[in-house]
Amino acid sequence: MMNDDRLFPAEPTTRAIARRLFQEVRNLPILSPHGHTDPRWFAENQPFPDPAQLFVTPDHYVFRMLYSQGVALEDLGVPRVDGGPVEADPRRIWRLFAKHYRLFAGTPTRLWLDHSFESLFGLTELLSPANADRHYDVIAEALQRPEFSPRALFEKFNIEVIATTETALDDLRWHKAIRDSGWRGRVVTTYRPDSVVDPAFPGFRDNVASLGAIAGEDATTWSGYLSAHRKRRAFFKTHGATATDHGHPSAATANLAPAEARALFARVMADAPSGADAELFRAQMLTEMAAMSLDDGLVMQIHPGSWRNHNPLLYAHFGRDKGADIPIQTDYVHALKPLLDRFGNEKSLTVILFTLDETAYSRELAPLAGHYPVLRLGPPWWFLDSVNGMRRFRELTTETAGFANTVGFNDDTRAFPSIPGRHDVARRVDCAFLAELVATHQLDEDEARDWARALAYSLTKSAYRF
Repeated sequence: MMNDDRLFPAEPTTRAIARRLFQEVRNLPILSPHGHTDPRWFAENQPFPDPAQLFVTPDHYVFRMLYSQGVALEDLGVPRVDGGPVEADPRRIWRLFAKHYRLFAGTPTRLWLDHSFESLFGLTELLSPANADRHYDVIAEALQRPEFSPRALFEKFNIEVIATTETALDDLRWHKAIRDSGWRGRVVTTYRPDSVVDPAFPGFRDNVASLGAIAGEDATTWSGYLSAHRKRRAFFKTHGATATDHGHPSAATANLAPAEARALFARVMADAPSGADAELFRAQMLTEMAAMSLDDGLVMQIHPGSWRNHNPLLYAHFGRDKGADIPIQTDYVHALKPLLDRFGNEKSLTVILFTLDETAYSRELAPLAGHYPVLRLGPPWWFLDSVNGMRRFRELTTETAGFANTVGFNDDTRAFPSIPGRHDVARRVDCAFLAELVATHQLDEDEARDWARALAYSLTKSAYRF
């Protein structure tokens, strides 16, 4: 299924350059700074239960496409929030997946899945209803072998480090179990405080109370609330955290005077804060988090520009993060100004910006990152994490921000076996882009080789302080 020249330029001379560059990077270790994997997998190291649970049911990249074509999420085994009945037979789920596999033609998901099926399980026929049971049996049998345990796959994939993402209230028990087990695989956490910094988040006030209780601070006061964050961040650092992650609706930041910030905190902790106060509080907290990062060294990631849980029916029945996060227009030049006025020239602070709004790359993000020492650009995030999205990212940002103001590839995975395929795609796309620069005499090949290694490995290692 997988031609070794896939994603390389069609023109023979340029393709040959891309091939040579790719050979330099194809086997480099994988750094996964935003892998949405479950640390429990690596703590318990139990076999993955079946092919459907590995590839279909947990992965909104997969089931959002099927849902768009009328397949019910219940029929794919996606759990309901009310505990209602869903399909429990993994083979039936797999057959339904195979029946609709043609829908993934031309998508990045198809590339990742085909790569996983062939490279991991030796399957060389395109998945279809006719071979669905055979594919299922091959994968199911393999998953029971020791070499397909989570830790063994981690090592097989040549993963140097993977960063999971936990809420500020998480006790990190699975990370502690990994550390105490003596296994040498590096699985670190990331501090995601959305549930305690976003007044629109369900249960916000109860979450803040829990934050205070866990940290041993009176989080009903502004000073106690900030101290609770500092303590939790320090706790996350003891479990390997090198970064924080902020999924706000917008990139808005603010820099209020202390008295104004205290008054705002009191308002959002009261019943039903206004939408304007909620947005202002999120904005202030991005700046507060930047101040904390300057003190404790955690890299800051900002992921705005998504209308999360856009489908209210899906959200009501299945909860958050079920493939209904839709891109919205973003603003960075105005939104980041308060934070940049305070911290933009800091050389010891790193703020990594992501977006779903591709129009912002050349207009705002590349000029900002090409000027402010504090800023770096993350790669195309979420379903823009695609062949064409990656190409556009390089085309729209490189001429203004260069390569060094980007942070390599960030796989944002849900299905663990897709990680190598995602990195393979990113490395091929970057080598193809660099080959074009060599072929048009903008770079010599030795220089392109250095940048290929940087984009595949060293920029990520440096930016995330791995």
